[in-house]
Amino acid sequence: MKTLNTLLVDDELSAIEGLKLRLERVDGIHIIDMVTSVDEAIECVKNDLPDLIFLDIQMPGKSGFDLLKQFQPEQHPAIVFVTAFHQYAVRAFEVEAVDYLLKPVRQARLNEAIERVRARRPDPLYKQQLLTASDALDGSPGAGSSSSSSYRVESEKLIITDGRNSGQFVPFNEIVWVDAAGDYMCIHTHNETYVMRARLKHLVENILPPEFVRIHKSTAVNIRYIQHIEALRNSEYRIELTNEKALKVSRTYSAALKTRLFSAQKK
Repeated sequence: MKTLNTLLVDDELSAIEGLKLRLERVDGIHIIDMVTSVDEAIECVKNDLPDLIFLDIQMPGKSGFDLLKQFQPEQHPAIVFVTAFHQYAVRAFEVEAVDYLLKPVRQARLNEAIERVRARRPDPLYKQQLLTASDALDGSPGAGSSSSSSYRVESEKLIITDGRNSGQFVPFNEIVWVDAAGDYMCIHTHNETYVMRARLKHLVENILPPEFVRIHKSTAVNIRYIQHIEALRNSEYRIELTNEKALKVSRTYSAALKTRLFSAQKK
């Protein structure tokens, strides 16, 4: 039985301590850290990606869903939400096949959740399911709704709107990397992550400037922010960005990335 490296994220110390005590009764669980904010969790996962995260939803500053935006879809850890929400949240998670635990956590239900995690197979659509659940909890329209987040382009900027504000202005030159999860697109700057509905292929080929290069079928980076590249096995690479974010380059796109980096160095 594979040991699951596990991260606990909850702003309530009593909740996180209680969960830790119950997890210690379960075989094959190794707790790598316990943190009380999303910012701390982001630091934890930069270079040590866990297999499993027990994640609270409502926390001061940033919600649990802000952490989910940090992962490439193909490298997404299993998520078990730990929440005080009632039936509305439960139904949203059930529809999207996302597991959840209601506080206070019962040992039997915890054991069941871990069994579901072990049975889960990696799925690139998992991130899309989580973000769709985020829409449901946030009160914004769900997948397929014409009134959900959209964007337009003005003067080398993306203007992202979600029906709740007049728009977020994101200059192209501040975008570090972008990744897709189905119909969703996460736009990452050094300090923020924005979610909108778009397709990566269209965004890279028709909207973003040439500095953006695909490194995976679901990920593109701004080569200006690549700080280090490291060769892995099977012609794959690992790149580190200037914000210390590490991303995997699939072998399908590795040659093209090296060519672009070499060309950029010669200029």
